[in-house]
Amino acid sequence: MKKELGLYIHIPFCERKCAYCDFLSGPAKQEEKERYVEALLEEIRSYDGKMDEYEVSTIFIGGGTPSSLEQEAIVSIMEAVYQTFPIVNRDKMGRRIKDESKDVEITIECNPGTLTKEKAEAYLSCGINRLSMGLQSTVNEELKMLGRIHTYEEFLHNYELVREAGFVNVNLDLMSALPGQTLKTWEETLDKVLALKPEHISAYSLIIEEGTPFDAMYGEDGPKKDLIPDEETDRAMYELTKEKLEAAGYYRYEISNYARKGYECQHNIGYWKRTEYLGLGLGASSLVKKQRFHNTNDQEAYRKNCRNQELLREEVTTLTKNDEMEEFMFLGLRLCNGVEKEEFKKAFGCPVEEVYGTVIPKLVEENLIFETPERIFLTPYGLDVSNAVFSEFLLE
Repeated sequence: MKKELGLYIHIPFCERKCAYCDFLSGPAKQEEKERYVEALLEEIRSYDGKMDEYEVSTIFIGGGTPSSLEQEAIVSIMEAVYQTFPIVNRDKMGRRIKDESKDVEITIECNPGTLTKEKAEAYLSCGINRLSMGLQSTVNEELKMLGRIHTYEEFLHNYELVREAGFVNVNLDLMSALPGQTLKTWEETLDKVLALKPEHISAYSLIIEEGTPFDAMYGEDGPKKDLIPDEETDRAMYELTKEKLEAAGYYRYEISNYARKGYECQHNIGYWKRTEYLGLGLGASSLVKKQRFHNTNDQEAYRKNCRNQELLREEVTTLTKNDEMEEFMFLGLRLCNGVEKEEFKKAFGCPVEEVYGTVIPKLVEENLIFETPERIFLTPYGLDVSNAVFSEFLLE
């Protein structure tokens, strides 16, 4: 039986760098984009015949803004993937093998202002079946402050054309605790988004990343740091999110992710369950055969070595058994249904209690985790302070 594999494909381009973003991305001229896609296609094809022990169950085209590329580039990327990798329920042309069978989940990230009807239709035609849109807020003043290129009205136009094109699995990204944001404006965003009935909502609290324009303006030493909502307001936004989304029929399956039943993001669940995944493209990270590594972040080096996987890879780390057990716990506990004790025993050959025999009772007593005969999962309080809980599972 073939092993399950996720593919992540990185597109490092966007129309304009957002003020809060520290991802490996930025604006580029058309010529640079074309050279990058040529190199990416070469990297994809370099895996021909080398991953036949796997079957790809999820594909995620992320960025950056993949929709900033011409649709022909995305179609070419997907054609190369189908021809190179064994894909769940797809042939070498990308066609479904059996309509009634489980299908590969293929997601593309899109930002409003870069989408057209032609692009959406092209995505569907090459087998992409899930769209993730970066909305962040429905308040135009907040969007402008974030450095987004779109207004809420432009987002609505893009959302409508995506639905008209035929997409039935759409995620919307939202962001709370923004500078100057109030509980009222956050509630406005939640209400407007719920009225649109997307299948999935990712709701994150803003993290001010070091070295970004936001850090200079709103960080600990920034002149406008007082505009960041205080802890009490941030907490109220968090509670309001959970209350409103659950009342509207979305269930929380991960710390920051809500979905209607059957529309959970399988690719991200793969990360949290430590399914092996291969990253393709500039800076893309991988977990393959107990090794974590990422491709070079240097564009010139990437283009030069795109056919040579060994030269592309940096920071190659072979995980120890302790590393894997730590990851099993603190990644798996991000999921609201937690980790299965039997899965731990299968993976590591010993009961979880044998490794964490003092940690688990302590966290249960502190009301941070629940324990049943089958599972361990975070309590509502544990979800709130999850990073502190995760640190308890680090081994010496």
